Amino acid sequence: MRNSYSHLFGPVLSRRLGRSLGVNLVPKKTCNYDCVYCECGPTTCLTAIRREYVPVHAVISELNRFLEQNPILDHITFGGYGEPTLNEGIGRIAEHLAVEYPRYRTALLTNGALFSDATVRNDVCEIDILLPSLDTVTDEVFSVINKPVPPITADTVITGLEALRDEYNGEIWLEIFIIPGLNDTAEEIEGLHEALARIRPDRVQLNTLDRPGVAGWVVPAAQSHLELIAEELDYPGVEVILFLK
Repeated sequence: MRNSYSHLFGPVLSRRLGRSLGVNLVPKKTCNYDCVYCECGPTTCLTAIRREYVPVHAVISELNRFLEQNPILDHITFGGYGEPTLNEGIGRIAEHLAVEYPRYRTALLTNGALFSDATVRNDVCEIDILLPSLDTVTDEVFSVINKPVPPITADTVITGLEALRDEYNGEIWLEIFIIPGLNDTAEEIEGLHEALARIRPDRVQLNTLDRPGVAGWVVPAAQSHLELIAEELDYPGVEVILFLK
């Protein structure tokens, strides 16, 4: 984090998004999930309530100051210490970037849990790439891996992503984090394949443990196993990519 910025970090080199300037919209660690694999640590504020956790005017002011230098960036990415869509001002920031700095592509790292809300779907319409997560289709596994705050369920996440695809014109890169023994069973993979038919993402990114998360029992999936899952998730028009060490 640059000392002169409170809400921006980087630019960092991202394996998915290239040279990326991060925008943090919530205090650490504010989220509607408490994922066992999260690199940011356990969730300390588990909530599904949207509000202006970080002042929008302050974020826009910092973005203006940084972007006036005409930096070389591949993306400006909403991410950071928690779930960015919890900040109800994300739409105003995204619109400001689209209008004032259209030469920069924007991206959103999100767990995708709030897209059942039409307001949230509208808030992200100006963002170029959305990278939501979907690790499971069953509530039993959902409660173990992602530990969401009620009333979020696996079905509300899938339904929200389906609605998002119907309304959103940008790219959707869906990330699936594989934890051996939990979401890699035949039942789970079949359910995820069916969910892909509903969500119709442009890309599926299979991921597994790279750096230590919250729970010490989480272990990475073998490359050969991920390759098999990628074959089983194959769906017309969807690019499946493996992210490995």
